[in-house]
Amino acid sequence: MPAARMSMQSIHPLKPEAPHLPSGIPESPSCQRRHTLPASEFRCLTPEDAISVFEIEREAFISVSGICPLYLDEIRHFLTLCPELSLGWFEEGRLVAFIIGSLWDKERLTQESLMLHRPGGHTAHLHVLAVHRTFRQQGKGPILLWRYLHHLGGQPAVRRAVLMCEDALVPFYERFGFRAMGPCAVAVGSLTFTELQCSLRGHAFLRRNSGC
Repeated sequence: MPAARMSMQSIHPLKPEAPHLPSGIPESPSCQRRHTLPASEFRCLTPEDAISVFEIEREAFISVSGICPLYLDEIRHFLTLCPELSLGWFEEGRLVAFIIGSLWDKERLTQESLMLHRPGGHTAHLHVLAVHRTFRQQGKGPILLWRYLHHLGGQPAVRRAVLMCEDALVPFYERFGFRAMGPCAVAVGSLTFTELQCSLRGHAFLRRNSGC
């Protein structure tokens, strides 16, 4: 499920276990079934993960639109400069879903934001969220996005998250506290996007809208 441009050092590795929701949120049957899956690990990505990332992304995007949010060299670029702004979901050592982001230092996204990492910025730009084709329709996208926003919220320099997506995906991101800012100034080929952002100060929206 694509995030930015599609249209979501290092985090402490989590123990290999099924993800837990915040207290007070009942688990749906699909979340309960997930506890029986093989051990899972969530961690920041490294340049060594770039090929696995691109293979998932290529199938998810090129087969649909003919373009990718990030190509292999661009993936390596961001995973070298800002691996702490990425998150991968691994099952038994296999990458099944990921998010890649970078820092941005302007109020709205521009064409430059597709390629740049601004270390002094306070906005996390989510370039891409994708799930391996054999693991789709299992609720992995929402869980990974929830964990990613929680991870960003633990980084003092990051105050908000921003992304661009196609109109059909806007309701999905609104469940996580994102607010539509109107048409994005960035276009990719013939594709146009809506820009969304959310504040990372406090996590009440995560508890309310996790929707797992």
